[in-house]
Amino acid sequence: MTLFSLLLVLGWERLFKMGEHWQLDHLLTPLFRGRHKFSLLRTLLMTLVAMAIVFVCLLALKGLFFGVLKLLFWIVVGLLCIGAGSVRLHYHAYLKAASHNDVDAHKAMAEELTLIHGIPVDCDEREYLRELQNALLWINFRFYLAPLFWFVVGGPWGPVLLVGYASLRAWQSWMARHHSPVERSQSGVDAILHVVDWIPVRLAGAAYALLGHGERALPAWFASLGDRHTSQYQVLTRLAQFSLARDPHTDKVETPRVAVALAKKVSLVLVVVVALLTIYGTLV
Repeated sequence: MTLFSLLLVLGWERLFKMGEHWQLDHLLTPLFRGRHKFSLLRTLLMTLVAMAIVFVCLLALKGLFFGVLKLLFWIVVGLLCIGAGSVRLHYHAYLKAASHNDVDAHKAMAEELTLIHGIPVDCDEREYLRELQNALLWINFRFYLAPLFWFVVGGPWGPVLLVGYASLRAWQSWMARHHSPVERSQSGVDAILHVVDWIPVRLAGAAYALLGHGERALPAWFASLGDRHTSQYQVLTRLAQFSLARDPHTDKVETPRVAVALAKKVSLVLVVVVALLTIYGTLV
């Protein structure tokens, strides 16, 4: 069921999912808007409640109509949690503005794309474009690779882990957009995601390392296995930049396109690996 649901979700997302209405982030907005006190415990409780609701739904649907309702529930959860519909619109708006040399518009879209980690102040054009690439690589990880990981490793309870991860991701984005860095730190969401992302980042980083300059990227990947302090964002983007080193960071249109193309390639590789492992596990 996992592989079938995943392929349907990814296919639908690529063909039809535009905008934010079919994203969990959008559905959770009323809940987030009413929260004015922040702590690690509150963030954990909110995430556990979301996971518990999905868990109860899976139990309630078990065995009904020969499992058809359960399969549909899996697909709906996958559509809500996997994919970056609204962010994709920002990306296309950035490319359109950059190709027309609309400086204000493309910088506004770049700020949307780099919402979580931002762009360093007073950086030059090359550094600016590299940070934009890193933001796009991280978006692909947060909306595709990490959800795919939790959806698969969760087995029969994949939707539970997927909703838990997507809730944390949505809460972090809300905090970054509507609250101060101090309040975001108080919420503890960054600390939770640092732990939750550790394994998925290393797996995705291995794919980037193998697709890039292996002689330089693989030692960096092995070093990351014992690194508990560096942010997962820096670990992943550092490994990905080995693959992007061949391409100059000079064109404000082609530079982000190269990063997105690489991210899509890694996503495809990981989906194929998951499919092969699932088929092998089924046969064995």
